[in-house]
Amino acid sequence: MYKIMIIEDDKKLQELVRSHLEKYGYQTCTVEDFSNIKKEFIKNSPNLVLMDINLPYYDGFYWCRDIRTVSKVPIIFISARGSDMDQVMAIENGGDDYITKPFSYDLLIVKIKGVIRRVYGEYSESTHAEVFEVDGLYMHIHQNVIEYNNRKVELSSKEFLLLYSLLKNVDQIVSREELLEILWNDIDFVDDNTLSVNITRLRKRLEEIGIADAIETKRGQGYRLVNNWGKTLG
Repeated sequence: MYKIMIIEDDKKLQELVRSHLEKYGYQTCTVEDFSNIKKEFIKNSPNLVLMDINLPYYDGFYWCRDIRTVSKVPIIFISARGSDMDQVMAIENGGDDYITKPFSYDLLIVKIKGVIRRVYGEYSESTHAEVFEVDGLYMHIHQNVIEYNNRKVELSSKEFLLLYSLLKNVDQIVSREELLEILWNDIDFVDDNTLSVNITRLRKRLEEIGIADAIETKRGQGYRLVNNWGKTLG
């Protein structure tokens, strides 16, 4: 069952859309705090977002860009603003489709089905899993979020890349050179201190979800992620 997040501050329309989607078997969630939509998005982890443009605090274009920093989840704009420029801006800011109010619910369902089929179904260009899991520790790939025992925390992109590499090689040593190469890009200067700082931060993030003392430092070699959480669950 696909979960759809409805980001609409008009409560009446929000409930009408929600009711209609649930009739078609979709799970839905809505925003409670319009001042931090990104946080609400991460908490709910939807498969698709319906986004209004005129919202409190910041407009939908802003929140679309903000969500795009943590996820590639499809976003369909729904707005009374029907100009060509608004539709262009929606796409340029990371949107996948655009529906102008007022709209028919049949059109809405067709648009949703088309996007889901393209992103998750038979027309999907990607076969990569959305979630990587080892013994109950989940990494939400397109969100930079990790989860364990129903506790979630958001990582920076560097922290996420480090953990992904360590988790793929769980209980094995990953060399400092390999980890430094993962952190390197054309913009940031990376050295041993950068690696050490990010490892320290990653340890703290793991502790926040209840996994302590999992990353071992192997002097002169690198780091090892020890699966002590799997033993706890087992």
